[in-house]
Amino acid sequence: LKVSTHDLKICPVPPQNSFGGASRESLKMEPLADCSLLPGEERIIDKDIIYICPFSGALKGKVFITNYRLYFKSADADLAVTLDVPLGAIGRVEKMGGASSRGENSYGLDITCKDMRNLRFALKQEGHSRRDIFDILFKYAFPLSHGLLLFAYLSQEKFEENGWSVYKPMDEFRRQGLPNDKWRVTFINANYELCDTYPTILVVPFKATEEDLKKVSTFRSRGRIAVLSWIHRENQAVICRCSQPLVGMSGKRNKDDERYLDLIREANGTAKLTIYDARPSVNAVANKATGGGYEGDDAYQNAELVFLDIHNIHVMRESLKKLKDIVYPNVEESHWLSSLESTHWLEHIKLVISGAIQVADKISGGNSVVVHCSDGWDRTAQLTSLAMLMLDSHYRTLRGFQVLLEKEWISFGHKFANRIGHGDKNHADQDRSPIFVQFIDCVWQMTKQFPTAFEFNERLLVTILDHLFSCRFGTFLYNCESARDTNELRSKTVSLWSLVNSDPSFYQNPFYTPESNRVLYPVASMRHLELWVTYYIRWNPRIRQQQQSPVEQRYIELLALRDEYLKKLEELQLSDSSPNSSHLSNSSTPNAASPTQHVTHLHTPF
Repeated sequence: LKVSTHDLKICPVPPQNSFGGASRESLKMEPLADCSLLPGEERIIDKDIIYICPFSGALKGKVFITNYRLYFKSADADLAVTLDVPLGAIGRVEKMGGASSRGENSYGLDITCKDMRNLRFALKQEGHSRRDIFDILFKYAFPLSHGLLLFAYLSQEKFEENGWSVYKPMDEFRRQGLPNDKWRVTFINANYELCDTYPTILVVPFKATEEDLKKVSTFRSRGRIAVLSWIHRENQAVICRCSQPLVGMSGKRNKDDERYLDLIREANGTAKLTIYDARPSVNAVANKATGGGYEGDDAYQNAELVFLDIHNIHVMRESLKKLKDIVYPNVEESHWLSSLESTHWLEHIKLVISGAIQVADKISGGNSVVVHCSDGWDRTAQLTSLAMLMLDSHYRTLRGFQVLLEKEWISFGHKFANRIGHGDKNHADQDRSPIFVQFIDCVWQMTKQFPTAFEFNERLLVTILDHLFSCRFGTFLYNCESARDTNELRSKTVSLWSLVNSDPSFYQNPFYTPESNRVLYPVASMRHLELWVTYYIRWNPRIRQQQQSPVEQRYIELLALRDEYLKKLEELQLSDSSPNSSHLSNSSTPNAASPTQHVTHLHTPF
């Protein structure tokens, strides 16, 4: 079995010593020949076990549990099956059957994963044979529930690149041409006093004073005032993001908030500011009962309000659950289209993309927009980041996309800890929701519709989702910047971008063609959206065999062939110009082409 850092179904290879930091006890265990441990990873337990494989039936083998992963290897040489599951991807561990259970393989463990698969293991029904493995798995899969550290804090991995330096807020604002005479940078949130879930560096209207910002923050849910996310270089239209106004049942008004939104409108002379409320209007009205609400026409006279009908986190959680039911372990073949439709997953994808198109279109037309949902950290992040991906080709590059995620999702406080439940045993927590998975799916839909517009490939998107759960890197841990600072995340953990940027060619799209000013408008109709099979159904062996498209494979082969020929050509030219061949160069014509000219000439036909 060949091991590769990039194939996340097989164990990653550490840079140096396989057993870096392993304890003496773990070294006494049987060698794990096929799987090199990560630096900082330690073996905890080995056990003979039966894996109830949904595709191959019951398989005897051995399971190894470390402080990072569950690794299973079948004993049957003719049917080699391996499982490599980061413990962070485990959402639930349950005991299956009891001491008196009848039937073969009816006693063991049921494991529900966050990455669209479930695992079932059977053990012998004697002497509490599963107690030790259950306790260890429960403890290390949910470290925070047991007072332990997440693996990212134990990892000793080293990479050539430091991923924490990818996103520097001031550099990104400067790239956009900020600050300018209409927009200024404020450090009012330097100590997270204005809003504890916002970043420290914010861009606000030039005319808004610090006092104005404080007054406005009292009228926005969680103090999340409208701040600039992106500005159009030519027409100066802006995308601002915030949370809902605290209107309540009595229809409260706040003159400071009304004036503040007018300053955003005035900054580029927009006639009417468009406020995109991501929610269905019914939900926005219902939110008044809990003190929230929306911007009414009477109060915000220079604004128009548009509801985008995107459902809440609970609806999305149930929708993905239904999708998992029809794709794992077996694909629901007999009524596939109606089963897929009944999950409503693609319908939700459509509404998110459609909303982002509306935002991008308004900006292209020179009109500034404000985007919010309830708290401004779920649907809002989806809409702003997708619109920015459509409008700004920089975010479609490998590093630009990393900046987009760091900025719109991580720094602006998408609640990763609550939505994913890193290291937390409370699998039924109502705060869990696949909002970020849904966003990455939307990005994948765009890459399918514009195959030459993105510098990165599908492998990057899958890697991001795998490490959203794995807890190997610090990138997606915690809910907001203030929590990351408190937990010294950047100094004590490694960034996912350190892995990606140390081998960028692995994540690059061979068909990429840079185009600087092109706005992408994907088609958001159901006929043009498809299920992301190579992510959602990748655990099915039938799907896994056909992952890379033959066209892409052939194109990569041709590019490698071209490089090989160019290299040979350079070698020939070097040997041609060596002293031994001086008589050849003397007899050559004065106007002989230089090596570089030769290369250029030969390069052209490719």
